Amino acid sequence: MEASPDYRARVRSASVRREELLPLAAALLTVALWASAFVGIRSAGRDISPGALSLCRLVVGAVALGAGIGLRREPLPTRRDLPAIVLCGVLWFGVYNVALNAAERRVDAGTAAMLVNIGPIFIAILAGVFLREGFPRALVAGCAIAFAGVVVIGLATSEEGVHAGWGAILCIVAALAYAIAVTVQKPVLARVSGLQVTFLGCAIGAVACLPFAPTLAGEVGDARGSALAWAVYLGVVPTAIGFTTWAYALARTTAGRMGSTTYLVPPLAILMGWAILGESPPALAFAGGALCLAGVGVARGQLRRLRRRAPAAAPGA
Repeated sequence: MEASPDYRARVRSASVRREELLPLAAALLTVALWASAFVGIRSAGRDISPGALSLCRLVVGAVALGAGIGLRREPLPTRRDLPAIVLCGVLWFGVYNVALNAAERRVDAGTAAMLVNIGPIFIAILAGVFLREGFPRALVAGCAIAFAGVVVIGLATSEEGVHAGWGAILCIVAALAYAIAVTVQKPVLARVSGLQVTFLGCAIGAVACLPFAPTLAGEVGDARGSALAWAVYLGVVPTAIGFTTWAYALARTTAGRMGSTTYLVPPLAILMGWAILGESPPALAFAGGALCLAGVGVARGQLRRLRRRAPAAAPGA
């Protein structure tokens, strides 16, 4: 018996809703996993030093991502793409992770998340300089607002001493390293899948962190079980699973919508830090974080033009 037109219409409607909801669910899951990374770094960093924690996370992440790449049998990139991938791995997975781990020994997870999320501003500035995108008024205004937010957060953390102030500076270094890596990575993503680039970058970052291997070996024996569990979690969940769900969602929706979801990372990191670690940013830092997000929002017009020229890259976590 042939199905009625109304039944077929309902089936098509349900299919469309599912196709819309699944990418949204994947994007929200990704954001939650990346927010949890700030909490995991803060907790594990109490027992494991920044370089050793980076090495442990990247080795675990590379193994997990490598298994997924092997199952999908994705082709290796061409020789011309390797220099950019190497630079991306060293900066994004090496420098970024070490700087962020060191920063979170000095500031809470929520403050770190707010500062690192000014990365898109740096990307637009770098594109204006090196890709000759120019500096439209929206970008300049967004940069000014975001810079004011950074200053406010800096003032808030300075009240807790020079130690916390250096933490804020290290967060900016991490955001800058991520921004440079993404700018270099953009042309590569037109030819190589995001998962392949992430796997190779993770493996290259692990190689760059190998000098910390003796430190990791010495600290593992003294670290608490919870710290080691967080280190493994960082490699498997925010890195391997988080980038996989990001790639799934990005393939099924627009880069602009995906980029908008990352605004949820700082508030989620603050909430998780309070619930799990009993920490929260200084009161003044909330105002600074709001200014940072507002600055990125004002500059979104320029960011949209950049995304139309090349596939979007996932923000660092």
